[in-house]
Amino acid sequence: MANYFLDTPVYKHHLHHPLMKRIVELKERNYADKDVFDYAPIDFEDAMDSYEKVLEIVGEICGDIIVPNAEGVDKEGPALSNGRVSYASGTWQNLEAVRKAGLMGIAMPRRYGGLNFPSVPYIMAADMVSRADAGFENLWGLQDCAETLYEFGNEDQHKRYIPRVCSGETMSMDLTEPDAGSDLQSVMLKATYNEQDGYWYLNGVKRFITNGDADIHLVLARSEEGTKDGRGLSMFIYDKRNGGVNVRRIENKLGIKGSPTCELTYKNAKAELCGDRRLGLIKYVMALMNSARLGIMAQAVGLSEAACHEGYVYARERKQFGKTIIEFPAVYEMLALMRAKADASRAMLYETARFVDMYKALDDISKERKLDPEERLEMKKYSKLADAFTPMGKGMTTEYANQNAYDAIQIHGGSGFMKDYTCERLYRDARITNIYEGTTQLQVVAAVRHVTTGTYLSQIRAYEAIHYNPELEDLKQKLIEMTAQYESIVTLVTDAKDSEYIDFHARRMVETAAHCILGYLLLQDANANMYFRRSAEVYARYGQAEVDKIYSYITHFNKKDLGYFKAE
Repeated sequence: MANYFLDTPVYKHHLHHPLMKRIVELKERNYADKDVFDYAPIDFEDAMDSYEKVLEIVGEICGDIIVPNAEGVDKEGPALSNGRVSYASGTWQNLEAVRKAGLMGIAMPRRYGGLNFPSVPYIMAADMVSRADAGFENLWGLQDCAETLYEFGNEDQHKRYIPRVCSGETMSMDLTEPDAGSDLQSVMLKATYNEQDGYWYLNGVKRFITNGDADIHLVLARSEEGTKDGRGLSMFIYDKRNGGVNVRRIENKLGIKGSPTCELTYKNAKAELCGDRRLGLIKYVMALMNSARLGIMAQAVGLSEAACHEGYVYARERKQFGKTIIEFPAVYEMLALMRAKADASRAMLYETARFVDMYKALDDISKERKLDPEERLEMKKYSKLADAFTPMGKGMTTEYANQNAYDAIQIHGGSGFMKDYTCERLYRDARITNIYEGTTQLQVVAAVRHVTTGTYLSQIRAYEAIHYNPELEDLKQKLIEMTAQYESIVTLVTDAKDSEYIDFHARRMVETAAHCILGYLLLQDANANMYFRRSAEVYARYGQAEVDKIYSYITHFNKKDLGYFKAE
């Protein structure tokens, strides 16, 4: 079977970005681990070689094990018996493969049994796993929870729990409840402190919990009696070994069927506080959600890539009216745009991952020593960019995953509607990506302040200032024109000084900024590697058309027309 890393050269392109040298330098603390761990890199080149070798192993597991199991897992799914979940047989095989390869806890420090990888190679692995089976990525990718535990737990908790994750145990984040979905301030699972044994006990119900029968759970619960908002919530660690939590049901879902989504009942479940009281939602879950959103971006990119592949292969093989359908303009245009959206999504994913890497590495160092003034400025810069790009990236990549999966079925025609073809499963799997970990509409709420404060425009200007090859000048000009339209749109909307009017046009403003940013990211890719030239050209034209539509809509929109959209 194909090796997903080796058969997709664009991975190495993104892995070897110039910023990686600084990221690795910070992550490796100038390669101090080489004196303690024999597998730690001795320099930058050694670190990059290590990333490539591990990604090659991930690529091989994806091609040889996860993909062949995907259809069987989709049909079989997990089962529930006596309050416990058992995975589909193919899922067990997948988990065993990644455990044996040492790929659990890939981003955790070496002292806990991890590989100490930055986000970029870790997310690259998630991208490949998602392309193979998006449902399995939900199980493997939940090791993100360990990162939150590492960031906010104490040293004793680190020593007790993180090595277990690195050795192969699974995690879940238990946030939502029947009456608290996106509105996590409404969480009511009760946490009661027992003075005698020094533990907390949890009681209540959680719903829509991915991998809800995991070994270790991070749980959002109400620790402050009489409160009703986010300030009364804390985060807890629950260990399945202690009992007290049962799975009431596994949801019967449209897609990602290999990943059990559970309803849980807590009955005096013994738990321990993670971090400080009352910061569960305000600080810890927000950080956890941002990490999870980066993972969903990777899932969306993997699905986009898979959809492109399925559409392209079918179009080259299927004949109608005496020629293959890829020769028809209606089809080759669709395929070209699918490829451009997949490449743009991947560019956004790794740009965001680099920003996250920079600020998280510096934040981690700040716990060991005082940062110098240049480092503090660096951390502030990348923290803001990560905060801006995460919701925009999650919104755009997941919407594109859905569009590419839709178009893959369209290319297959009637056959695509049948379960005989992979694109049918991709279509079902993609649909959740722009819903969970915050809908696209909620991503817009998070992103729009970076429109109004100028974060996006400032970064677009930074991209514009880069030197591009002369043959790319016409594409750069298109992006400059799009940026001018973006500025006009933002001025027109914000000058009204009406919050409802700004909210109404928020998605249009965020998408306009995104088209400019995605266009520039692809332009940078084309500047370094001519493989991306076609996608850069296709996306620039597509983005320009979309911006023109938004510009026309807003410039012809009258504030009084808001009334037409309100419910009676």
